[in-house]
Amino acid sequence: MATEFGGYMGKVLKINLSDRSVSEYPWTDRDREMYLGGKIMAAKILFDSLASGVRPFAPENLLVVTTGPLTGTGAPMSSRFNISTLSPQTGLIASSNCGGDFGLHLKRAGYDGLVITGKSPGPVWIEIWEDEIKFNDAGDLWGKTTQAAQAMLGGKNGKIVIGPAGENLVKYAGVFSNERTAGRAGAGAVMGSKNLKAVVAGGSRRPLLADESAARKLFKEWSAMLRAHPITGEQLPRLGTAGLVSIMNVRKILATRNFRHGQFNDFEMVSGEMLAEKHLIKNRGCTTCPVQCGRRVEVRGKNVKGPELETLVLLGSNIENNSLERILEWNWLLDELGMDTISAGGTIAFAMELNEKGLWKNGLEFGRTDNLAGIFEDIAYRRGIGADLAEGSRYLSEKYGGKDFAIHSKGLELSAYEPRRAVGQGLGYAVSNRGGCHLNAGYVVLLEGLSMSINPQTTRAKAEMNILFQNLMEAASAAGICLFSLYDFIFPFLLRRPNSLLSRLVNKSMTYLGPSLHVINRLKRSPLPVNLPQLPHPEAVRHVTGMKVDLLALKTIGERGFNLERLINIQRGLTADQDSLPKRLTEEPQDPNDPGTVVPLGKLKKDYYQARGWDSGGRPTEKTLRGLGLTGGK
Repeated sequence: MATEFGGYMGKVLKINLSDRSVSEYPWTDRDREMYLGGKIMAAKILFDSLASGVRPFAPENLLVVTTGPLTGTGAPMSSRFNISTLSPQTGLIASSNCGGDFGLHLKRAGYDGLVITGKSPGPVWIEIWEDEIKFNDAGDLWGKTTQAAQAMLGGKNGKIVIGPAGENLVKYAGVFSNERTAGRAGAGAVMGSKNLKAVVAGGSRRPLLADESAARKLFKEWSAMLRAHPITGEQLPRLGTAGLVSIMNVRKILATRNFRHGQFNDFEMVSGEMLAEKHLIKNRGCTTCPVQCGRRVEVRGKNVKGPELETLVLLGSNIENNSLERILEWNWLLDELGMDTISAGGTIAFAMELNEKGLWKNGLEFGRTDNLAGIFEDIAYRRGIGADLAEGSRYLSEKYGGKDFAIHSKGLELSAYEPRRAVGQGLGYAVSNRGGCHLNAGYVVLLEGLSMSINPQTTRAKAEMNILFQNLMEAASAAGICLFSLYDFIFPFLLRRPNSLLSRLVNKSMTYLGPSLHVINRLKRSPLPVNLPQLPHPEAVRHVTGMKVDLLALKTIGERGFNLERLINIQRGLTADQDSLPKRLTEEPQDPNDPGTVVPLGKLKKDYYQARGWDSGGRPTEKTLRGLGLTGGK
């Protein structure tokens, strides 16, 4: 539907693969004001469209690809797009973000989003060129790796594809655009279940901006600010996300040996410093990004994307592997096969411990790496033990035992941060809508050791911090902006002079700000605009769209999105009991001599539910929903 706002193309395309019908999904300007775009827009579409009994691999499940209003405008870090669906790993909502260029090209084709339903009788790929939609036989593409498939499709248009893992319904298969992936929670498997190999989009259309001169001026200033910040201007360009390995080891939050420990003796061998010194060819990042945190490395004579932090840890310390060369190869191989490196690494680590304890004799051993390339291929094609490994850690724990050390939440394997020395991060893992995700968790570990040094073991203010960060991150994602743009929230002096008196006072005082943060979290609007110079996101949305938004309004959109995803999960049977972590993290101290080195999840959850405006069962109260405009049903 046409729009009066800038930044949008004004159309959402709906495609039914079963009968190959094409229509426009209704999306109004009121929807744009309420849900903005990206993952929040997708959540609203899923909430309105899915019956409660629909299963992830049912034809009726939707695959929703969405952009934000800043996508395609030239705003820094704005090439992101989102894919949401029902997750085959969790049975709950999945939202996965990608830095590939498909979102840019989808908007050039004239669409803000794509809603795919049904199931094709045979392999198919879809071509979208402005008003022309074509369904093409994908028989020659089926079975091809992610890069081979994209090469065969040719051209410079945007593409999303799956690899063999998605075709074979590996529960943690991803969707790939260029070398970037929407990796978590199994969107690639849903795409495979629909016999959809690829979507290609392109065109010559461009979004109009409400105030183009003001927007261009802000984009220039924002890029300069990102380049000047110690994280986005120094650490990420120099070492990428891999630069966190060393500090995580110091802080005892480096997942090691299936999360038994928080430190790895050989951490330096799989660190960002080693990657930069021995293997880095050059930096490369997403389109429109001034940070360029991506790594380029050589694997089998090819210049390919290097591993991120999560891959280095889950395929390094967490399986007690100190070979960086192996990780580079596995990262490339898993991308080619089309699966999430986090869940693949977490599942392998759990299987190794099952083998160690005699619960499942599978031949996988901590520290042994010679057989893993073959195992990853077995997973993608569901051969031998790969058929079980393809189901993920929760399935393995239900079949073979070991639930106490199956490191997942809601069925999604945890990312790289060991939460017993960062309990706020542990809370976030447990209450995250998509499961064991560090980003949907709120990423409070940033304050608990990665950038600041607030008390990592206390429960004080951790609920309020999680909520604020979750809401801001939801909003930034919905706008189409990379979450790394929020790093500028951390004042540079705290990073450049961490041991100064002022920095120590700030760190000490943060955990006493719970009441103040609670007030901020509950505020929905203010008589005067509220903005922070370190967070230009609302100003960018205002200049691009013409909407009257400030930081509070944008935060409220994020809160609305988080609660809407919670409602979708409740519809699918989620209870408070599923906001959980394995007993290894809640009952087994990381330090046997310090009983406090566990995640006190009961206390944290109680604080969180109250601060969120949820009841004791983890359900948003009627008052909370009313305040967010979410009452009245579908």
